[in-house]
Amino acid sequence: MNVNIQTVHFDADSKLVSYVEKKLSKLSQYHDRITNVDVYLKLDNLVHAIKDKVAEIKVMIPQHEIFVKHSSKSFEESFDAALDAVINQIKRKKDKQAA
Repeated sequence: MNVNIQTVHFDADSKLVSYVEKKLSKLSQYHDRITNVDVYLKLDNLVHAIKDKVAEIKVMIPQHEIFVKHSSKSFEESFDAALDAVINQIKRKKDKQAA
């Protein structure tokens, strides 16, 4: 599983990057054929004083691509919500393939 983490409009500290990598390492227990995972961490609403933290996760499985986007006030919260949605989609996809 190849993991790619990109930050847009800011530089992520090592604590945030290791948090994301640690959480992503658990994805392989849900599907054994995940080839690539792209994570985009962005600051949204740069014009306003309130900056939303956006996490986008794209998971590549052979013949299928899962994409989830979530925003909140912290990157950890956004990433966790997006990861939960990705895991749900992976489980549904695997159940369909098994049926």
